[in-house]
Amino acid sequence: MTYLIKLFFLPSLSLQPILLSLRRGQSSVSYAQSLAGAPETRLTALDNGLRVASEETGHATCTVGLWISAGSRYENEKNNGAGFFLEHMAFKGTKKYPQTALEQQVESMGAHLNAYTSREHTAYYMKTLKKSFGKLRDRFSSDSSCTFDQQRGEVCLDLLHATAFQGTPLGQSVLGPSKNARSLTRENLVDYINSHYKAPRMVLAAAGGVNHEELVGLAKSNFSGISFEYEGDAVPVLSPCRFTGSDIRMRDDGFPLAHIAIAVEGASVTSPDIVPLMVANCIIGSYDLTYGGGKHLSSRLARLAVEANLCHSFQAFHSSYSDTGLMGIYFVTDKNSIEDMMHWSQNAWMNLCTTVTESDVTRGKNALKASLVGQLNGTTPICDDIGRHILNYGRRIPLAEWDARIDAVTANVVRDVCTKYIYDKCPAVAAVGPVEQLPDYNRMRSAMYWLRF
Repeated sequence: MTYLIKLFFLPSLSLQPILLSLRRGQSSVSYAQSLAGAPETRLTALDNGLRVASEETGHATCTVGLWISAGSRYENEKNNGAGFFLEHMAFKGTKKYPQTALEQQVESMGAHLNAYTSREHTAYYMKTLKKSFGKLRDRFSSDSSCTFDQQRGEVCLDLLHATAFQGTPLGQSVLGPSKNARSLTRENLVDYINSHYKAPRMVLAAAGGVNHEELVGLAKSNFSGISFEYEGDAVPVLSPCRFTGSDIRMRDDGFPLAHIAIAVEGASVTSPDIVPLMVANCIIGSYDLTYGGGKHLSSRLARLAVEANLCHSFQAFHSSYSDTGLMGIYFVTDKNSIEDMMHWSQNAWMNLCTTVTESDVTRGKNALKASLVGQLNGTTPICDDIGRHILNYGRRIPLAEWDARIDAVTANVVRDVCTKYIYDKCPAVAAVGPVEQLPDYNRMRSAMYWLRF
């Protein structure tokens, strides 16, 4: 059975009204008032369960896309990579529009078509001028043919997932193994679509110069036929993904630098602990050799990185999923600095559990607020935020609510929550490159306890 995804779309270069008011420095409008005055996200559900969500800003540009609750976590060993395969097939044309004709149609509108696949979500979206909204209702068909380039190597964070969630679907790569790319058939892809591309698991999201009623009308005329039923009521249920403390090393002394990630099991996307952990990550912060500031950087780990030449870059991160997460630090360093950088990274974690101050937390909270607002600079990130929020929470959480949750975080909260997730926990470690100096796993594991004292 041929499945058609009908997609409308449109681009954005203009700034969110929130950012405009902040940048203009309007003294009469406070930061809190700017957040409270953000455009409303409207939500409508069709009879088949597909949800339509939009934020109308009045811009001359807009972004529209389809967000689907399907990704590599929903795949098995045989079809791992199917979602990524389908994503790339979307750009190879359809029966009505071969690839060249599709590209010409999109280019003639001044539009941009894109897509991505993650472990739990898939998105197809387009951005263009407001006046072109509704003009393009192209179709991406599952019976298209395309080539699939073999991916070379694995990135460090993919390896981290593979070892942290080994033996579970969350440990699978989004790309899938190269053997699957060669063996996937049309039947495999159709089965994947029929199993996961159901209306209640889809969100048609839009942001910018869009009219919600018009968007709902387009959704009804083009998406009402998408099924909400499963054959034999066989609704796919995600299997639990257990975390395993472990490490994986791909030593290659030919690499100029070592890429290393260390993580503990983090909070799920709906956990109340997610905000304190986000603040904690902002306290650790990030660093790159291109940064200015040197020893005056606000992050203690960044200052140490400069003063002791510990690394070329590092980034604290938190990847959240529906029932679990990964809280970690990823760094790139010279082979002779691996041991020192690992020591101080774990020391930064232990400081979160013991000695973090109200001043540290205030700095982390301000950095987090700035990050949340800054990430919504344009209709495409806003649209992505809408799509993911509806899938994760069933609603769009407004910035004012995030702001209130962040304000509620104190130093005591950070210490308690970080102790819960970090102290005396088994970490997962992934390392690629000249990693001979990486400490023994048991030594890194013991540091999760002894560095507290």
